[in-house]
Amino acid sequence: MALQSMTGFARSSASEAGAVIAWEIKSVNGKGVEARLRLPPGFERIEAPARQAIQKRFSRGNIQAALTVVKVGLQMQPVVNEVFLKDLAGLAKRLEEQFGVTPPSADGLLALRGVLELPETIEDEETRAATDTVVFAALESALTDLEQARLAEGAALGDLLSGHLDTIELLTHRAEIDPSREPAMIRERIAEQVRLLMDASANLDEQRLHMEAAFLATKADIREEIDRLKTHIASARKLLAGGGPIGRKLDFLSQEFNRESNTLCSKSNAAAVTAAGLELKAVVDQFREQVQNLE
Repeated sequence: MALQSMTGFARSSASEAGAVIAWEIKSVNGKGVEARLRLPPGFERIEAPARQAIQKRFSRGNIQAALTVVKVGLQMQPVVNEVFLKDLAGLAKRLEEQFGVTPPSADGLLALRGVLELPETIEDEETRAATDTVVFAALESALTDLEQARLAEGAALGDLLSGHLDTIELLTHRAEIDPSREPAMIRERIAEQVRLLMDASANLDEQRLHMEAAFLATKADIREEIDRLKTHIASARKLLAGGGPIGRKLDFLSQEFNRESNTLCSKSNAAAVTAAGLELKAVVDQFREQVQNLE
């Protein structure tokens, strides 16, 4: 399976007798799959099946779909609610007399909700069914385009994440082979620290001091962190190769990468290893940021 991003945009339009139908669909990041629909009046009937069609296509993403239906070729005469208009005009006149407010214009009154309306057209069942068929066909077309957009961005994200994994592997290897981790270097550094302490105070217990030095050397060893980083790199590459909705799994691995890089820095007793650890943390942050966009 291919990788998908959670972001994308698509538009699809179609025509049927008497109407032009268009869907605009936008997808952004989300913890799960959530569909929000904006439908014109009279199309509430399609909300549930349209939402199901969206959720069937995608595993994650906050998806907003807007439908517009424009009737063409219909000559409808506007209807003025004269009683309501008369009441509004009377109210405006009283406000002018009592408070000196500027009187409203005719077009201002007509623009108020409920004053000027277009009569609703009454559709028979056959016409409604034909319209719904075109609406859902246009929706499927838009969803296909959205899926293609998400796949294209997903492929780019996959390449980017693979590059980050290569860098993480390189920095892990750099820390692993640093000369400061060789046993001879470790022994020499500890021995020098012990000599300095013994020279500073003759009352120190030499045997106890050597035991504490050995304990600290063991505690500072980064072998486990190196091994876990290698394991996480292999797991992440396997997930990327398999594709599909792997965003949550990669997000978990990015947290593990971050934990190991933090521990590596805290244990480091050499400038080169610390530098590699800091670079590692920066790349892991970039990796995790990009993973947030993946389905």
